[in-house]
Amino acid sequence: MSAIDWGIIAAYLTWVIWDGIRLSKNTNEIEGYFLASRSLPWWAVGLSVMATQLSAITMIGTTGQGYAVGMGLLQQYYALPIAMIIIAVTFVPFFHNARIFTAYEFLERRFDAKTRSFTALLFLFSRGMATGAVISAPAVVLSVMIGLDVTTTCLLLALPTAFYTMMGGVQAVAWTDVKQMYLIVFGLVAACVALMIGLPDNVSVGEALHIAGTTGRLQVFDFSTDPSVRYTFWTGTIGALFLFLSYFGTDQSQVQRYLTAKSIDEARTSLFMSAYWKIPLQALVMIIGVLMFLFYLFTPPPMLFNRAHDQRVRDSARAGEYVALEQKFSEAVAARKAAAEQLAAAQRSGDAAAKTTQAAAFNAEEKRVLGVRAEAVALVKEVSGDSSYNDINYVFPTFVVTHLPIGLIGLLMAAIFAAAMSTVAGELSALSTSTVIDFYRRWVRDDGDQAHLLWVSKLATLFWAVFASIVAIWASELGSLIEVVNRFGSFFYGSILGVFLLAIGWKRANSTGAFSGLIAGMAVVGYVTASTTIAFLWHNLIGAAVVFAVGMIVSELTGPRRSLIPDP
Repeated sequence: MSAIDWGIIAAYLTWVIWDGIRLSKNTNEIEGYFLASRSLPWWAVGLSVMATQLSAITMIGTTGQGYAVGMGLLQQYYALPIAMIIIAVTFVPFFHNARIFTAYEFLERRFDAKTRSFTALLFLFSRGMATGAVISAPAVVLSVMIGLDVTTTCLLLALPTAFYTMMGGVQAVAWTDVKQMYLIVFGLVAACVALMIGLPDNVSVGEALHIAGTTGRLQVFDFSTDPSVRYTFWTGTIGALFLFLSYFGTDQSQVQRYLTAKSIDEARTSLFMSAYWKIPLQALVMIIGVLMFLFYLFTPPPMLFNRAHDQRVRDSARAGEYVALEQKFSEAVAARKAAAEQLAAAQRSGDAAAKTTQAAAFNAEEKRVLGVRAEAVALVKEVSGDSSYNDINYVFPTFVVTHLPIGLIGLLMAAIFAAAMSTVAGELSALSTSTVIDFYRRWVRDDGDQAHLLWVSKLATLFWAVFASIVAIWASELGSLIEVVNRFGSFFYGSILGVFLLAIGWKRANSTGAFSGLIAGMAVVGYVTASTTIAFLWHNLIGAAVVFAVGMIVSELTGPRRSLIPDP
């Protein structure tokens, strides 16, 4: 990268962090530090929620997913508008009327302290793991750009972000999100335009998309009923519905956002903003992945996008095999390019028979390219001893730093870094809030003054930053980062949601039923994860259903509910 690009990144990040802290108020008080004194406007809360979703992990992991398999992941988001409506009608008024700091305080008032603490513990572990995956995304970017190892880049990102979060509280997080949302959308649109311009002059965008369609990459509906298929219409409308209900309705990183709104109505409006815009924005991210696939049909791609592993094999005793594979790969890529051009010409001609023939020829060449690439990946795994190697997360950053002009590289990198820092900051704030409110103040010291609690919260922020960095080092090699996050979340989210559904939706539920259901839900999801091939999105439904069913049965057997809060 050029000095101009680095200057753009440094200037933007310095300004956005300074301005976010500048706009923070009353951060010397608990309510101001954790909940912005419940004073943020709906549009700021809405943009903050959306910015959390459009994180660096989305820009890197989801674009890589689009490059590799196409638009199928979009099916995961079809249930989001439905989930937002349900949350706005149910969870939002309960939480706002309860005047709580965390979602899990509600569970103690409704059930008991052990149910609250166990649910909060599940949140802390699951969100801490997911935050590690989010840190991995920009770490991947840095490793591609300047050759730093993943450990160093994880720490370079996490520790400064922890400091920024400790200084400004949730207000700094929210106002930073507002700014970075605009930059992220601009960066995505710019990348999309650059990819379309990068297509050959003799191939139109429509013809190129037709080529992508022949590979199945434009398929956005899959009605398969096989439970082991990861992304289908059914996992996206049923399984993912429970994922979204849990994430936006019970995860402190999201609940904390709409608890900062001025009123119930403004909190609801902020959620509806996300419901309206998430799917179009997610489609934009994924179409960038598809466009990268098309771009690399006509511009020779590297055999491996991860330059560190590429160099490791070149320096090994098996370098000769690797060079031979590169020759095969170059020949296969050239043949695929010729087949793609012929398919585009057939599309222009309108000859149906020619299109069918050329589509078959192109897909045969595509399989040939993938076969050589699979051989290269197998060689990398043997040389490095890393059986989990996958370079899908390196595709987008490689395109950015090798094919975009000076200045635009800096803007896109700034968008990725700012998105990562803002997302991590929001999650560290939520982890700190739950640690202090649900554990330290509840079990260790309930008489601490505000200054003491704020000091403890800052230590908690630092602890979670280090924890997430350790997870990030591991998560960076697990494959598609967007899937890593969802796999982490799906293990816990369904069971957590089940407890809240009992609390709000079943008046006869009691603390014994809720706690028993929670234990049963986690046990069943653990068994399903370890012993079956059922796709992870279904784990959310399974966990919620088991917790609710067991909770109802045990509650009926053990007596009436215990509740310290009135119905809203």
